[in-house]
Amino acid sequence: MPRFRRCRQRGCHSMVQYPNHYCSKHFEHEAEYLAERKKWARKHSEQYKNKERHYNHKYNTVTRNRNDNRSEQYKFYRSKQWVGLRQATLDRDHYLCQYCKVIGKLTPNSKTVDHIVPIAYDQSLRDVKDNLVTICRKCHRQKTQWEQHYYGTGQNMTKRNVPEIKDIRRITILMYQN
Repeated sequence: MPRFRRCRQRGCHSMVQYPNHYCSKHFEHEAEYLAERKKWARKHSEQYKNKERHYNHKYNTVTRNRNDNRSEQYKFYRSKQWVGLRQATLDRDHYLCQYCKVIGKLTPNSKTVDHIVPIAYDQSLRDVKDNLVTICRKCHRQKTQWEQHYYGTGQNMTKRNVPEIKDIRRITILMYQN
Protein backbone atom coordinates (compact mmCIF):
# COMPACT_ATOMS: atom_id res chain seq x y z
CA MET A 1 0.00 0.00 0.00
CA PRO A 2 1.50 3.40 -0.94
CA ARG A 3 2.54 5.78 1.82
CA PHE A 4 1.72 9.49 1.81
CA ARG A 5 2.85 12.63 3.59
CA ARG A 6 2.04 16.34 3.44
CA CYS A 7 3.65 18.67 0.94
CA ARG A 8 6.58 20.54 2.56
CA GLN A 9 5.50 23.88 1.07
CA ARG A 10 4.33 26.18 3.85
CA GLY A 11 0.53 26.48 3.86
CA CYS A 12 0.00 23.67 1.34
CA HIS A 13 -2.00 20.73 2.69
CA SER A 14 -1.78 18.47 -0.36
CA MET A 15 -0.78 14.86 0.16
CA VAL A 16 2.32 13.55 -1.63
CA GLN A 17 3.25 9.93 -2.26
CA TYR A 18 6.61 8.77 -0.89
CA PRO A 19 9.47 9.35 -1.67
CA ASN A 20 8.53 12.86 -2.90
CA HIS A 21 8.40 15.84 -0.53
CA TYR A 22 6.43 18.33 -2.63
CA CYS A 23 3.12 18.14 -4.51
CA SER A 24 2.89 18.66 -8.29
CA LYS A 25 2.07 22.34 -7.71
CA HIS A 26 5.33 22.95 -5.79
CA PHE A 27 7.51 20.21 -7.32
CA GLU A 28 10.11 22.73 -8.54
CA HIS A 29 11.39 22.92 -4.92
CA GLU A 30 12.07 19.15 -4.71
CA ALA A 31 15.57 19.16 -6.24
CA GLU A 32 16.65 22.14 -4.13
CA TYR A 33 15.35 20.47 -0.96
CA LEU A 34 17.16 17.20 -1.70
CA ALA A 35 20.41 19.05 -2.42
CA GLU A 36 20.13 20.91 0.91
CA ARG A 37 19.52 17.64 2.75
CA LYS A 38 22.60 16.01 1.19
CA LYS A 39 24.73 19.05 2.00
CA TRP A 40 23.54 19.05 5.63
CA ALA A 41 24.03 15.28 5.97
CA ARG A 42 27.63 15.47 4.71
CA LYS A 43 28.40 18.31 7.09
CA HIS A 44 26.91 16.61 10.14
CA SER A 45 27.55 12.92 9.45
CA GLU A 46 30.76 12.52 11.47
CA GLN A 47 29.48 14.58 14.37
CA TYR A 48 26.20 12.60 14.64
CA LYS A 49 27.80 9.19 14.15
CA ASN A 50 29.82 9.64 17.33
CA LYS A 51 26.86 10.92 19.35
CA GLU A 52 24.57 8.14 18.14
CA ARG A 53 27.14 5.47 18.90
CA HIS A 54 27.59 6.85 22.42
CA TYR A 55 23.82 7.10 23.01
CA ASN A 56 23.14 3.54 21.83
CA HIS A 57 25.98 2.18 23.94
CA LYS A 58 24.73 3.94 27.06
CA TYR A 59 21.10 2.95 26.42
CA ASN A 60 21.82 -0.71 25.78
CA THR A 61 24.35 -1.30 28.54
CA VAL A 62 23.30 1.05 31.33
CA THR A 63 19.59 1.70 30.98
CA ARG A 64 18.31 -1.59 29.58
CA ASN A 65 20.66 -3.89 31.45
CA ARG A 66 20.64 -2.11 34.81
CA ASN A 67 20.29 -5.46 36.59
CA ASP A 68 20.14 -9.18 35.74
CA ASN A 69 16.32 -9.26 35.71
CA ARG A 70 16.12 -6.39 33.20
CA SER A 71 18.83 -8.00 31.09
CA GLU A 72 16.76 -11.21 30.88
CA GLN A 73 13.65 -9.23 29.90
CA TYR A 74 15.56 -7.46 27.14
CA LYS A 75 16.82 -10.80 25.78
CA PHE A 76 13.24 -12.15 25.79
CA TYR A 77 11.99 -9.22 23.68
CA ARG A 78 14.72 -10.01 21.12
CA SER A 79 13.81 -13.71 20.86
CA LYS A 80 11.96 -15.57 18.09
CA GLN A 81 9.45 -16.72 20.69
CA TRP A 82 8.45 -13.10 21.42
CA VAL A 83 8.19 -12.23 17.72
CA GLY A 84 5.74 -15.12 17.22
CA LEU A 85 3.71 -14.30 20.35
CA ARG A 86 3.54 -10.63 19.39
CA GLN A 87 2.33 -11.34 15.86
CA ALA A 88 -0.26 -13.87 17.07
CA THR A 89 -1.60 -11.27 19.54
CA LEU A 90 -1.79 -8.54 16.90
CA ASP A 91 -3.64 -10.89 14.55
CA ARG A 92 -6.02 -12.02 17.30
CA ASP A 93 -6.86 -8.42 18.27
CA HIS A 94 -6.95 -7.19 14.64
CA TYR A 95 -4.47 -4.41 15.49
CA LEU A 96 -7.11 -2.67 17.68
CA CYS A 97 -6.24 -1.25 21.10
CA GLN A 98 -8.14 -3.39 23.60
CA TYR A 99 -8.07 -0.71 26.32
CA CYS A 100 -9.66 1.89 24.02
CA LYS A 101 -12.20 -0.74 22.99
CA VAL A 102 -13.33 -1.02 26.64
CA ILE A 103 -14.28 2.67 26.68
CA GLY A 104 -16.08 2.36 23.33
CA LYS A 105 -13.36 3.82 21.12
CA LEU A 106 -11.72 2.05 18.17
CA THR A 107 -8.03 2.81 17.73
CA PRO A 108 -6.79 1.02 14.60
CA ASN A 109 -3.16 0.30 13.64
CA SER A 110 -2.02 -0.24 17.22
CA LYS A 111 1.22 -2.17 16.86
CA THR A 112 2.35 -2.49 20.47
CA VAL A 113 1.73 -5.67 22.43
CA ASP A 114 1.52 -5.28 26.19
CA HIS A 115 1.59 -7.69 29.11
CA ILE A 116 -1.58 -7.27 31.17
CA VAL A 117 0.36 -8.24 34.29
CA PRO A 118 3.85 -6.78 33.70
CA ILE A 119 6.70 -9.27 33.47
CA ALA A 120 8.70 -7.06 35.81
CA TYR A 121 6.13 -8.09 38.43
CA ASP A 122 5.55 -11.73 37.46
CA GLN A 123 8.20 -13.24 35.19
CA SER A 124 6.26 -16.51 34.77
CA LEU A 125 3.54 -14.75 32.70
CA ARG A 126 5.89 -13.45 30.02
CA ASP A 127 4.97 -16.05 27.38
CA VAL A 128 1.31 -16.69 28.33
CA LYS A 129 -0.95 -15.68 25.41
CA ASP A 130 -3.83 -14.73 27.73
CA ASN A 131 -1.55 -12.17 29.38
CA LEU A 132 -0.86 -10.37 26.08
CA VAL A 133 -3.01 -7.66 24.53
CA THR A 134 -2.72 -5.05 21.76
CA ILE A 135 -2.42 -1.47 23.02
CA CYS A 136 -2.05 2.02 21.48
CA ARG A 137 0.68 4.47 22.47
CA LYS A 138 -1.56 6.70 24.57
CA CYS A 139 -2.97 3.81 26.59
CA HIS A 140 0.49 2.25 26.90
CA ARG A 141 1.88 5.41 28.50
CA GLN A 142 -1.12 5.61 30.83
CA LYS A 143 -0.92 1.92 31.75
CA THR A 144 2.83 2.10 32.40
CA GLN A 145 2.26 4.95 34.85
CA TRP A 146 -0.54 2.99 36.50
CA GLU A 147 1.66 -0.13 36.75
CA GLN A 148 4.42 1.86 38.41
CA HIS A 149 1.94 3.18 40.94
CA TYR A 150 0.05 -0.09 41.55
CA TYR A 151 2.71 -2.81 41.18
CA GLY A 152 5.76 -0.72 42.01
CA THR A 153 7.52 -1.60 38.76
CA GLY A 154 9.93 0.73 37.00
CA GLN A 155 13.35 2.17 37.60
CA ASN A 156 14.31 2.68 41.27
CA MET A 157 10.96 1.31 42.46
CA THR A 158 10.27 -1.57 44.84
CA LYS A 159 7.69 -4.19 43.96
CA ARG A 160 4.56 -4.15 46.06
CA ASN A 161 2.80 -7.23 47.37
CA VAL A 162 -0.58 -6.63 45.69
CA PRO A 163 -2.97 -8.99 43.87
CA GLU A 164 -2.54 -9.31 40.11
CA ILE A 165 -5.31 -7.72 38.06
CA LYS A 166 -5.92 -9.61 34.81
CA ASP A 167 -9.22 -7.99 33.79
CA ILE A 168 -8.71 -5.33 31.10
CA ARG A 169 -11.97 -3.55 32.01
CA ARG A 170 -10.92 -3.14 35.63
CA ILE A 171 -7.43 -1.99 34.65
CA THR A 172 -8.87 0.59 32.24
CA ILE A 173 -11.11 2.02 34.96
CA LEU A 174 -8.19 2.19 37.40
CA MET A 175 -5.87 3.70 34.76
CA TYR A 176 -8.15 6.64 34.08
CA GLN A 177 -9.12 7.22 37.71
CA ASN A 178 -5.62 8.41 38.61
